[in-house]
Amino acid sequence: MVRTHPWEISDAFWAEVEPLIPTKEECRDKNGEYKRKSGGGRKRKEDDRSCFAAMVYVLRTGTIGNALPREKFGGLGSSALHYRFQLWERGGLFERIWEAGLNKFDELEGIDWEWQSADGCPIKAPLTTESAGANSTDRGKNGVENQRLRGGSRCPALHRRLRGESA
Repeated sequence: MVRTHPWEISDAFWAEVEPLIPTKEECRDKNGEYKRKSGGGRKRKEDDRSCFAAMVYVLRTGTIGNALPREKFGGLGSSALHYRFQLWERGGLFERIWEAGLNKFDELEGIDWEWQSADGCPIKAPLTTESAGANSTDRGKNGVENQRLRGGSRCPALHRRLRGESA
């Protein structure tokens, strides 16, 4: 089977992710007070694979959860998806996936665990003030823009009609 969309979950990938999904007990808040014992209440109607596929869809397409196409994921709504995301995050699923991915890459390519580096720079880049101006909020403005936003006419060429005036 050829994958046509980057958000589709292949059977092989799901076979690696499914055992990493935390149990209900792992997802429960250790400090939380619950009125019911674990397993009480309504049973979930959405399956784990459709929830995971929806999370991958949101991450890969950049869409917001409310714009999730329900027909693709068995009627899964954004609230249920967010709730499941929070449960799985609390249960450590995403750290497990990250760790499994690192181990798989280490097997295939090898990771030099002795030497690690992080790239960063805590100072301003030396040429930014020349191209951007002294302050990043007034980049390319000569002062007139700020006066217009504070109450002056935004477009002086057009006359603004007041309420009650005829055109």
